[in-house]
Amino acid sequence: MECIVFNLPFWRTLGASTDTNAVHNTLGPGLVRTDDDMLTVTDPTKAYLELAADGTSAYLRIDSPSHDTIDAVHEQAEAESRANGDKAVFKPLDTIHVRVDVNGSTGQAISMNPGTSRSHYVKAVGAGTVRIWIQEERGAIVPITDARANVHVPFAIDWIRVAAMAALALLVAIWRPGSRLWRITFDPSSTRQRLAFAAIAAIPTLAIGASIIWQLTHAMPLAFHTAGGYTYDFDQYGHVADSLIAGRPWLDLDVPGQLAQSTHPYDVPTRLKLLEDGVSPMYWDYAYYEGHWYSYFGVLPAALLFVPYRLITGQMLPTAAAEQFLVLLFIIFFSLLVLRVIHRVMPKTSLAAASLITVSALLGAQVGYLAYRTNFYQVPFAASLALTSLGLWFWLGADTSSRPLIPSDRWQAGDAQPLSLPRLAVGALCIAANFGCRPTFALTALLAIALFWPQIRAMISDLAHRRITMLKALRAPLAMVIPALVVVIPLMLWNKVRFGSLTDFGNAYQFTVSDMTRYATPIADMPATVWYYLFLPVRFVRNFPWLAVSPAPMPVWGYYEVMVGALFTATPLMLLALVLPFLHKLEMHGMRRWLMSCLALAGVLMVFDSYVGGLGWRYLADFGWLVALASIPGLLWLVNGREPSTSLAGANDAASGDGIARVTPWRWLMRWTVLIMLIWTLAVAILGCFAPARDDAMLTNNAALWHQVQSWFTLL
Repeated sequence: MECIVFNLPFWRTLGASTDTNAVHNTLGPGLVRTDDDMLTVTDPTKAYLELAADGTSAYLRIDSPSHDTIDAVHEQAEAESRANGDKAVFKPLDTIHVRVDVNGSTGQAISMNPGTSRSHYVKAVGAGTVRIWIQEERGAIVPITDARANVHVPFAIDWIRVAAMAALALLVAIWRPGSRLWRITFDPSSTRQRLAFAAIAAIPTLAIGASIIWQLTHAMPLAFHTAGGYTYDFDQYGHVADSLIAGRPWLDLDVPGQLAQSTHPYDVPTRLKLLEDGVSPMYWDYAYYEGHWYSYFGVLPAALLFVPYRLITGQMLPTAAAEQFLVLLFIIFFSLLVLRVIHRVMPKTSLAAASLITVSALLGAQVGYLAYRTNFYQVPFAASLALTSLGLWFWLGADTSSRPLIPSDRWQAGDAQPLSLPRLAVGALCIAANFGCRPTFALTALLAIALFWPQIRAMISDLAHRRITMLKALRAPLAMVIPALVVVIPLMLWNKVRFGSLTDFGNAYQFTVSDMTRYATPIADMPATVWYYLFLPVRFVRNFPWLAVSPAPMPVWGYYEVMVGALFTATPLMLLALVLPFLHKLEMHGMRRWLMSCLALAGVLMVFDSYVGGLGWRYLADFGWLVALASIPGLLWLVNGREPSTSLAGANDAASGDGIARVTPWRWLMRWTVLIMLIWTLAVAILGCFAPARDDAMLTNNAALWHQVQSWFTLL
């Protein structure tokens, strides 16, 4: 594939003449050549380069100045902007939009990047006059020198592409219905399987670890301002850390006098008037309250990560490094949680099913979005997902049969399964810590009612019949409540000091698209918002990356962050969560009530997010993981087939050992179906990173990588 298919341009142009008819191309009247050998657009309707092609090659090459030249012009433009009060100036483009016409035949629009050599080659089939239209605005500085027709495309091996193809082939090999992994029973107590999990976990650890190291070694302030606009400072939690070290609740950031004197600074027209008058800085998505700037959510990750790093190194921890570290913890902890749920629901299933479902659950929990977007918005989400996953993992393991270190570590009521008090305490501590990250995750504590309902019911019965003393009965509840209070009380006092209320996190005081002290999603928009969270269609386009953000029209204006799909369209295996209420004959070994509670809580959080925040891609992380957990029984039912048994667990038990090798036609079909759906989900998650109009678009933030991947396909 790599040497033949992806290098077809090389083989096709072996006979190219490589002739050129002039040192420089003819410029249209809408282009001017600069002293730096770049082009400036003076009239977009006449901005083109003209040359001749002899038809021996179906490709042409667009040349750019050297990287040093481009960097020098870029630095000169930056200096000019700073000298003029952050006035917007034109800089050499990272992404250049062009269209190639041959003999008057309109070609296809495409883009190139000066730093990506493969993107310089553009298809131009035919002989005759070639015009390369520069499709940029008036005044744009285009780092193009000339174009050459009749070129020979060089042979190239792209190791990223090779690795991607190898990874896809490996996934198909290990998860195809005939794979050996379908014949190996999943056993969490197996030392070999634990080592295998550690080895697999090492892959994201090394990948994310390398990215973290790069972030730490290339750290720079992430504050941006253009005259007449807001100031975008993405080091919010670094500023929180500095405030904690200094012993003050507010951030040490300048507050303009005009803003401090404003009677209602949250009003959008008032803010726009201040910006028009040149008032600066006004920090986007920072909370402003009584003359000071604040951060609303996420004080706990600031205290646990940013403060120690500042004290040890004297530097500000890059937000991306902290976010990626938290995402790595989430990947590991959530995988452990999913595997524990799988083993509880179906004690005997295959290693292939367990691994496939774990990857599906991670994607449903929006790990792709969190791994891609690494700014301060995602820090509370990633921290809460990691803490919640770890806390629930401890709670699910609390009814353990392993021998305690000391007998007093165990608590039992009636005939219910005994509980490990240390695991209850650590789980409660983790879940309560969400109060200092993303507070909505603290509602996960409600899942304890369903999870420990047999013990709660037995405790109430024992107390009613005086079979247990009150002190002994309350040991388990206190083991959960006390650690939670140890975390929550200081965080509530932190809110009190900042905003005068124990439960006011300050999110209503942020400067954003609306006046958040008054904003709520219009009731008329609620049905559409909920629908879009679940069923916003995936939108396909003709060109790379073949996915685009989907429009989400609302009856009344309301905030929304553009998305490429919804929970059930981008991750279709999550639809199996809706099957959960109907799997009455499915033996889940006591997990049905808890998983139904997960599904119900997901619904509550979705409605809450819709009303308070509107439609936001990142808000899927609030409830996507709960839906992913609720989808586990349905997925297990699907990949284990419809054996004639009264319970799925019994069917799977019967299929263990020699019998698990037997693959019925239904089971074979369903395993292929699930695998194809998972590959679809992976494709949407990966290609969604390249969607041009999404927030933090790669085309803007890393144009070189975007064009490198685009060039894999555009030359074929």
